[in-house]
Amino acid sequence: MGSFVGHAVQGSALALLGLWNTIHTIRSYLVKGPANFTVRFWYQFNTPQSRLKHLELVSILSFSVLAIFMQILDFPHFHYAFKLDNFEHATMFIHLALFAGFSLSTELTDSLDLFSGFVGILASSVFSQELFLLHFHSTDHVGLEGHYHWLLQLIVLVSLVAALAATIFPNNFNAALVLSISVIFQGCWFINMGFMLWIPAFVPEGCVMNLAKASGHEIIGAVTCGSKEADFRARGLANLQFSWILSSILIFAGIICLKLARKCTITTNRLEYERIQTKGAADSALANEGFKQAR
Repeated sequence: MGSFVGHAVQGSALALLGLWNTIHTIRSYLVKGPANFTVRFWYQFNTPQSRLKHLELVSILSFSVLAIFMQILDFPHFHYAFKLDNFEHATMFIHLALFAGFSLSTELTDSLDLFSGFVGILASSVFSQELFLLHFHSTDHVGLEGHYHWLLQLIVLVSLVAALAATIFPNNFNAALVLSISVIFQGCWFINMGFMLWIPAFVPEGCVMNLAKASGHEIIGAVTCGSKEADFRARGLANLQFSWILSSILIFAGIICLKLARKCTITTNRLEYERIQTKGAADSALANEGFKQAR
């Protein structure tokens, strides 16, 4: 995690996962309506090949297991080293793997209806453990890096509250939408942290990177600011980035809502028109048959 690559890969995966769930949550709500909407923590792929139906859960499980081994083997050095921060990161992925593995099992055994509440509890545990391990991280994130991680904890807290609300109120569209949007936000914030903390060209003015070591294109270090004014400016810039990224995600989610609402309205109107036409044709046929019998 202590590199640009680690932040960018995990951030991209989270952003894509959140985007996938945001689109399908909105679509499900528009198609089923408020009365029949049910929160889902994952969505199947609509594909003729049944093997790809659970691709989301398989991808989450595979990514989590791979990330656990990468942390334990101290990527990119690939040697076993008992580093507390690596094991803390691996523990976050363990809870994600538990959620994906159990959810996949309920799908394969057709027992989702029986254990949907427990699936929600596992989803909530992912964010609760992430928040716990970020807050009590063995690595002392201070200065600008600590501020970025503090803002990250705010996002994870929202994800946790939304996941709990979606579990307790399984028909609550708002909780499901906030959860998926917060996952996008987590992913985008991880990517932003990768640029601002691990790429020298993006380090704020008046601050420098303390290079611990360099290996190829990977740069590992932390950012420190030379003065209180530079530190204050860098933190203010981080706050602006937080608001700008959130605004961009909300604008994008609003566009998705409007686009899908228009598409679903057109589809619904077309189906209603076809139903009326079919009913009219059937009524006409019955009337003609009655007229013939009367003659």
